[in-house]
Amino acid sequence: MKLSDAIDEIIIEMSPADGDKFSVIEHLLDVAMTAGKVQNREQALNDLIERERYLSTGYENGLAVPHAKSTAVSEIVLVFGLYREGIDFDSLDGLPTHFVFLLLSPVDTSGPHLQALALLARNFQTPEITQQLLRASTLTDVHNILKTFK
Repeated sequence: MKLSDAIDEIIIEMSPADGDKFSVIEHLLDVAMTAGKVQNREQALNDLIERERYLSTGYENGLAVPHAKSTAVSEIVLVFGLYREGIDFDSLDGLPTHFVFLLLSPVDTSGPHLQALALLARNFQTPEITQQLLRASTLTDVHNILKTFK
């Protein structure tokens, strides 16, 4: 699967955050499970938690990208959670996180995984993107904004 396909097929969640960053990761993983994108929940969760404990994936500008390579998926899985109230994700800038992209890739996929991380980091350097996403009121609005990522 190409990265553009992952954006086209992104799963979007716009519910209030409940709990800590690990609860958010687990919730977004459950969203992917419900969509039939993950074959082994326990393996995927272990891979994500292990990566997050190694080094926080909370970046700057309200962005977090918990990610892992996992045998639990056969193609790139991307789930986006929009948390307007913000959550503590141990971000680099110490500010609340509003945008969480859960990224899972097959273990034999390097290029697309790194491309996805770079794409997300690059687009969240643009303040207009973060403001547009915070103002988005529907899943369609969010999806249309995400499809502009280059």
